[in-house]
Amino acid sequence: MEERKKILLIIEDDATLSRALKDAFAIPGLDVLMASDGIMGLEMAIARHPDLILLDIVLPKMNGIEMLKKLRQDSWGKGARVIILTNLSEQEKIADALESDAYEYLVKVEWELPALVKKIRALLAL
Repeated sequence: MEERKKILLIIEDDATLSRALKDAFAIPGLDVLMASDGIMGLEMAIARHPDLILLDIVLPKMNGIEMLKKLRQDSWGKGARVIILTNLSEQEKIADALESDAYEYLVKVEWELPALVKKIRALLAL
């Protein structure tokens, strides 16, 4: 019996970064789902139950913090692993994310793509 692929949901509205992330995570054993706004991301998360969600804060239609709070109201979503990946480094945004049980808060400019991929692979045991 084939082992189930892990699912990574990337919720990011920057098309260039989305493509770079999707390409970087094209690895065996991983399905990558993409959403470009908070509403689409929330719907995909609840429907597909990804193993990990990479979530930007500044998103159209619904921002990442609001999306995370709504996700936490869902029975599955309460325990979903969410990593905030954003350019916002203000303390209040970090506090909001951590209060909503974000697994981790990463500032984009502080992370090189290979290091991020390595971190995500380790979290997903890939």
